Amino acid sequence: MNQPSNQTNQTTALLEPEKKLAIAIVSLENIFKVYGSGNTEVKALNGVSLTIEAGEYCSIMGASGSGKSTAMNIIGCLDRPTSGLYYLDGVNVANLPEADLATIRNRKLGFVFQQFHLLSQMTALENVMLPMVYAGVGNRDRRERAEVALTRVGLANRMNNKPNQLSGGQQQRVAIARAIVNHPVVLLADEPTGALDSHTTQEVMNIFSELNDSGMTIVMVTHEPDVARCTRRIVWFRDGQIIHSHLTPDDLHQAL
Repeated sequence: MNQPSNQTNQTTALLEPEKKLAIAIVSLENIFKVYGSGNTEVKALNGVSLTIEAGEYCSIMGASGSGKSTAMNIIGCLDRPTSGLYYLDGVNVANLPEADLATIRNRKLGFVFQQFHLLSQMTALENVMLPMVYAGVGNRDRRERAEVALTRVGLANRMNNKPNQLSGGQQQRVAIARAIVNHPVVLLADEPTGALDSHTTQEVMNIFSELNDSGMTIVMVTHEPDVARCTRRIVWFRDGQIIHSHLTPDDLHQAL
């Protein structure tokens, strides 16, 4: 009986679809966050489990007090769970020392907030360069990477402007450039369009979509349905628990 040649095997392997394993960037396992004790005990998160894979574009929604902001703070290593496991890029970070968490926030996470948090005395370029100072990136590389990030968000001609010389939408673009300049494994956005008008909101959301199309993992907290519909997956919180974990934009009306 003739055995297939090595060349035939190699050709077959090339023609077969590539099998890719899903990689969990964020994995929350039975997370509890409890404030107070006894009669005053409040479970901000009550046994939450959530997995977000590499390349996902996910929004988190829910009423005020639902636990969505608490979950975002834990995902962003800004707060610790009372109990449970949190794996970020394969590392259990739930009980790491604060110094290690600070390093992880700088090198693995990018943050965009409703308020832009730009330093008023610095130019757009200097604001974007700042996270790389703490990451130990050399001055020449800092400048080059900051210029690339600002160009990516459409601000190549505004690099030397200070925040008070920029519109709200432009300031948020600077904040996004600052968030992506260290090439984070996940970009976290907390109500990033809350201070913007509808036209500027769409412009900013277009940037997030372009970043996700390039492979960036994005998790966004929002209370705006139109913003959530720009993402690919919607997670709905209620009373410290996840009620819906995989809503599509078309299914959002189920939770509203």
